[in-house]
Amino acid sequence: MVAQISVPVDEDAVRDIVETCLANETALEIMGAGTRRLLGRPVAAEQILTIRALSGITLYEPAELVLQAHAGTLLSHVRAALEEHNQQLAFEPPDWGPLLGGPADAATIGGVMAGNLAGPRRFRAGAARDHLLGARFVSGRAEVIKTGGRVVKNVTGYDLCKLLTGSYGTLGVLTEVTLKVLPAPDKTRTVLVFGLDAQTAQTAMASALNSPHDISGAAYLPEAIAGRSGVGYVADAGKSATAFRLEGPEPSVLARCAAVRALLAGQGIAEELHYHNSLRFWDEVGNVAPFADGTDAPVWRVSLPPAEMARVMAAIGARGLSENFADWGGGLIWIRVGDDTEDAPEDACAAVIRGAIAACGGHATLIRAPAAIRSRVPVFQPAPPGLSALSARVKHGFDPHHILNRGRMVEGA
Repeated sequence: MVAQISVPVDEDAVRDIVETCLANETALEIMGAGTRRLLGRPVAAEQILTIRALSGITLYEPAELVLQAHAGTLLSHVRAALEEHNQQLAFEPPDWGPLLGGPADAATIGGVMAGNLAGPRRFRAGAARDHLLGARFVSGRAEVIKTGGRVVKNVTGYDLCKLLTGSYGTLGVLTEVTLKVLPAPDKTRTVLVFGLDAQTAQTAMASALNSPHDISGAAYLPEAIAGRSGVGYVADAGKSATAFRLEGPEPSVLARCAAVRALLAGQGIAEELHYHNSLRFWDEVGNVAPFADGTDAPVWRVSLPPAEMARVMAAIGARGLSENFADWGGGLIWIRVGDDTEDAPEDACAAVIRGAIAACGGHATLIRAPAAIRSRVPVFQPAPPGLSALSARVKHGFDPHHILNRGRMVEGA
């Protein structure tokens, strides 16, 4: 049966659709532009609700560093408005459209917040949830709920903003978001150190991030991954690349680049990327461009303590998972499972990857895979029994009949 698609034009229409589905106990799939529809377990729904028609910036006060927009507003439109005032979303939301087989620049701001997505600046600026000041949404009870406000110090009881971000549309249908924005840096440069192995790169990143030089991005790309970069300095080096981003006023950036190079002197050949090449490089890292290959080969996103990066890379590499690179100073590893990798057809190497991080308390999320694999492998890191029970109670409170994105995060939900 082909699911019916509803495109409501305002919040009242969203509520009416949810109310009808609630009365009939009809499963409802929630999506924005659909760029991340393939992320998570497959949703079996009789009806699809897309918020793409709820679009437009409803308030923007540059002097107050606050922006409000309907959830269906394209992320690219939000960025364009901010750039006119030299401002930015500091959590650097990535564009995973090409990674998941879709177009670039099609993501909605509501989808970004529902997934709690953040890019390479995450370890410094925080996640998407840390920049969400307020929101409006329709719960699975067909109730319109407003939470938060327009100022950072606003306190209104339970912090539902934190709860909504990362819930992937399973608690409510976002209709409007209010975001904290920040000034964009005047200058950006990236110090590259070539030729380090994973262990040496881990040590170098720890040294730089523990220094007073205010690093805003730190990544490690093995030789094969670095060779796919669209930045010539990176691709043409023929070596692994360990990258350190510095942002701010030009005199400060130049001084800190020199200090970082001195700190890492003798560890490898050093190079610097100036503004435009730096922007392109960190876009590639955040958007997982090395794995945006037009296939549905499994791709994992593994968060872990940075000190465990080299050990985990070695453990998965020993099983043939050689396609990987690290972001967040080693706190995030991206892994692409090849089609001919041992055990890949059955579980996308879930047992190997989750086994490698079991001792350090990491989390592994299956970002991309064929539907058959996403149906039988836990896409999100399995939670302890106590936390699972709490999550189930929260879900029941917002959506007692489980009509919203049924089964997307947990099997049988």
